[in-house]
Amino acid sequence: MEDASLLMARVVARDTKAFEQLYDAYGRLVYGIALRMLGDVGAAEDVTQAVFLKIWTAPERFREGNFAGWIARVSRNRALDVLRSVSAHATAELPETLPEDEPMEATAFANLDAIRVRRALAELPPEQRDPIEMGFFGGLTHEEMARRSGVPLGTIKTRIRSGLGRLRAALSESVTV
Repeated sequence: MEDASLLMARVVARDTKAFEQLYDAYGRLVYGIALRMLGDVGAAEDVTQAVFLKIWTAPERFREGNFAGWIARVSRNRALDVLRSVSAHATAELPETLPEDEPMEATAFANLDAIRVRRALAELPPEQRDPIEMGFFGGLTHEEMARRSGVPLGTIKTRIRSGLGRLRAALSESVTV
């Protein structure tokens, strides 16, 4: 596999293949961190989705160095945001501390991102939505998806690429200031 820093440089240039390679290489790490911290499969899937959505929409946030360490920290921070959000809802109090590396707005928008993404994902046709969900939520590789569904590998990749493009367009349309 190509070095993660080189893949991130390609993601900055909007290369979906590089993004897919990053997800294949680090998706399980992100999911594992979130699951250990949250103890909830659905919440861990949401964190994984939010982390990779943030990588796609703001890849410049990675500024070289150890990518695995960086993505682990981002995953941990996102899971902490979820824990704080649950705690704030349960006690109706504001958390005493906020993540040090993200402003308060980023924390608030992170919680909104998951809702927006779920809605946009629900609008995709099943042939695009299903492989995206299998990859992002189920942790399946493209090859595993093709084997399980009986759909050719190239078709799976095309559907994911098309679906991610539609998601990106839907999410950019739904952004309001």
